[in-house]
Amino acid sequence: MRETFAATVNRALEQDPRTALVLAVISSGMFRRSAARYPDRVIDLGIREQAMIGVAGGLALTGMRPVVHSYAPFLVERPFEQIKLDLGHQDAGAVLVSIGGSYDAAEAGRTHQSPGDIALLDTLPGWTVRVPGHPDEASEALELDIPGDHRAYLRLSGTSNRAALPVGPRLHVLRTGSPRSAGVVVAVGPMLDRVLEATADLDVTVAYTSTVRPFDREGLSTLAAAAGNADVLLVEPYLRGTSAHEVSEALADRRHRQLSLGVPRDTELRAYGTPAEHARAHGLDTEGIAKAARDFFLV
Repeated sequence: MRETFAATVNRALEQDPRTALVLAVISSGMFRRSAARYPDRVIDLGIREQAMIGVAGGLALTGMRPVVHSYAPFLVERPFEQIKLDLGHQDAGAVLVSIGGSYDAAEAGRTHQSPGDIALLDTLPGWTVRVPGHPDEASEALELDIPGDHRAYLRLSGTSNRAALPVGPRLHVLRTGSPRSAGVVVAVGPMLDRVLEATADLDVTVAYTSTVRPFDREGLSTLAAAAGNADVLLVEPYLRGTSAHEVSEALADRRHRQLSLGVPRDTELRAYGTPAEHARAHGLDTEGIAKAARDFFLV
């Protein structure tokens, strides 16, 4: 996804003089040619992430369309006050694009991990948030968001699903349960392939989204009404329960149970390890999802 992001943004810099790129060292080597050709629109501020967001806000207020990029903790957590004020409060648009995510950069330690990035942005209104599950989805998302004036966050991942699906705001149904099914499973971004494998022997509807904000409440309500049961299992690759309130809002008119899977809120891994080891420890590998799904639906 990182290579796809670079190719798409380099193309946007070439085709649209309104596009600007703001960096803080990370991935700068992927934009050397564009930086040489468009030195006034490819800006590397060094390791100054707060300034990176401030510069993006200033560019947006002059009519430019800034794309801002770094590791998730340096892009969202460290400069959150600037995101809140220099973008949100000023109603200035930008496209923030992160790498690293929850634990993709596990070998770099906790400094490069940010399972709470989307939950943090969720405290601010007006953001479009996309979590692509395939490189082609990342490219499509950028092509949708770069031409606009809104605020968007694109969370790239080091893992991907086997096939790309539509990036639009509607839930995409991969498997439809029977009229007496146990409920609905919603898989977000790179969790889809694992979810499909983990629930292969369960009578459930499986839906997918890479656009988590705005969340397709209407679509989930429709799927729950068609299922034999309105219970929902939500599988997200970041902080557990980040979208639980969206499920609650979608199903506020009916009785339902819901279970959220994601990076736990009550524990923190202090070992480096690999992304696969972190996923297994958090119950986000295929086996962990399968056990949680069976325990939840087969009661």
